[in-house]
Amino acid sequence: MTVTDERAAQLAAAERGMSPSYWAARQPDRLALITADGDRTFAEINANSNRCVRALRARGIVAGNGVALMCSNRPEFAEVLAASQRAGLRLTTVNWHLTGPEVGYIVDNCDAEVFVADARFAGAAEQAAALAPNLRARIAVGGDIPGFERWDDALAPEPATDVDDPVLGMTMLYTSGTTGRPKGVFRRGTAPTAIALANLSGYHPDHSVHLCTGPWYHAAPLAFSLSTPAIAGVTIVVMDSWDPEHALALIERHRVTHTHMVPTMFHRLLSLPDDVRARYDTSSLQVVIHGAAPCPAHVKQRMIEWWGPVVWEYYAATEGTGTLVGSAEWLTKPGTVGKPNPLDQVKVFDEDGAEVAPGTVGTVFLKAPDKIEEGRFEYYKSPEKTAGSYRGDYFTLGDVGYLDADGFLFLTDRSAHLIISGGVNIYPAEVEAAIIEHPAVGDVGVIGVSDDDWGEVVVAVVEPQAGVAPSSALGNELIEWCRDRIAHYKCPRRVDFVEALPRHDNGKLYKQVLREQYRDKGELE
Repeated sequence: MTVTDERAAQLAAAERGMSPSYWAARQPDRLALITADGDRTFAEINANSNRCVRALRARGIVAGNGVALMCSNRPEFAEVLAASQRAGLRLTTVNWHLTGPEVGYIVDNCDAEVFVADARFAGAAEQAAALAPNLRARIAVGGDIPGFERWDDALAPEPATDVDDPVLGMTMLYTSGTTGRPKGVFRRGTAPTAIALANLSGYHPDHSVHLCTGPWYHAAPLAFSLSTPAIAGVTIVVMDSWDPEHALALIERHRVTHTHMVPTMFHRLLSLPDDVRARYDTSSLQVVIHGAAPCPAHVKQRMIEWWGPVVWEYYAATEGTGTLVGSAEWLTKPGTVGKPNPLDQVKVFDEDGAEVAPGTVGTVFLKAPDKIEEGRFEYYKSPEKTAGSYRGDYFTLGDVGYLDADGFLFLTDRSAHLIISGGVNIYPAEVEAAIIEHPAVGDVGVIGVSDDDWGEVVVAVVEPQAGVAPSSALGNELIEWCRDRIAHYKCPRRVDFVEALPRHDNGKLYKQVLREQYRDKGELE
C-alpha cells in the first residue's frame, strides 16, 4: 500500500468513526494512552469502545441519541468518545468543575439519554442525574455512584469485535457560560474537525507522541489532544492536572513531539528557575499549539527563543475557526494571531455594521460555512441566540481587534471586558500584558471598578509568584512598572492581591467572577 493509499484508508476509517479499529489492526500492542489511571493499547481502546456501543444499544440507545460525559482524563473518556463516534451518538462533554445543578442543567438541556460520570465527582453526578428525567442509562467509571451502573459491569458481557454497522457520531460542546447559561454549539454536518486537523498536524504513527496538558472536556484539548492524535494513531501522554516541571519531565521522558498549551502555561514554564528549565531536554518538540486566551508578545517571544520555531497559534472557539500562524510568520508580525485564509474568513465591523478600514479597531467577525449541513453552527434549542450571534454569514465571539494593512489580525480584547474611564476606552489585555512581565507576578486580571468621578477606574488583581509576599510597596511598584511601559491613563489606580485568580484550566480568566467579588464588597455597582 502506498503512502497515499494508507492516508486515504486512515481518513476513510475516521469518517466512519472507526479510527481505533484501523490502528488496532496495524499496531495493536502500541500504547494509545499513558495516564495516571492506567494505560491502554490501541487494541484495548478498540475493544472497549465496541463493548460500549453494544452495552448502550442493549439499553435502548440508538443513533441520534445524546450522551453526556463528565469524566477526568481517564482512559474511559477516550473509550466513550470512540463509542459515540462509531454509534452515531451526539456526545456532550461536561466541565467537572461545575456544581451538581450546573451539570444537571447541561445534561438535561443536551437531551442526554446516557450519563457517564467519573466517581471522582460522585456528588455532582448524583445531583445532576436527579435533574435530568430523560436519562435511560447512568454509568459510573472509576468507582461507585449511587444509582449508576458500574462501567466494568456494563461492558463485561459484550463482545469486543468491531461493530459491523458504524454510523459517524458528533460532539456538541457547551460554551463556558461566563455570561448567562452555557449554550450547546450544535452542528448538523458530520465531518469532524479532527479529521482536517490530523491532516495538517505532521503526525507520524511510528515516532510521534502527543502530550495532553489540559482537560478533555474542553473543546481545544478534545480536538488537539485526543481526537486528532487518535485519528493519526500516535501515543498520547496524559496529564491529569497541570504542573510546569512535570510537563518538562514528561516531554523528556517520552520524547514528546506535539502538545497543546494555553498562555498561562507558557508563563508558568518561563517562571521556573533557569536551572530547572535547563535540566530537561525538550529538543524532541516539533509542534506546540496554543490558543484559548491572549498571549502577551514577550511571553511568546521567549517561548520561541527557548523551544525554537515550533510554536503555532490559532484563533478559534467552539463555534468556529478564524486564523492560524506559525513562529516564523509571527516573528515578522509580533502579536498577530494570523492572516485569514481565505481572506474573507475574518472581517472587522464597527457598531453600525460597516466594515472598517485596515488598522481600525472594531468587533471581529468570523465567517461560518454557507450551509447547516457543512457545519454551520446553531445554539441548541435557542434560535433567538443563534440569530443574534450572526451578521449575515458572519458571527462574533465578542472579540475586539483590527486587520493591519497586510491583512494580519490583531486582537485587542473582548468587548465585554472594555473599561471606560473618564470617557476613554481602556482594554485590560494591554494592561495585563505589561504587568505580567514583572518578575513578582504569577498571574493578573485587570477590571474596571465603579467610581463616582471617573465612571470606572482600573484595578489590577494580582496573584504573586510563589514565595513573593504581597504588600502596598509591591502594589506601588507594579503601578510604576506599568507607567514606564504604557500610557498613564491605562495604568491601574490600585493593585489588589489574591492567592489565586479564578482562571479555569482552559486558560480563560473568568472576569465576571472578579467583578462579582467586587460587587460583594460594595466596590462595584
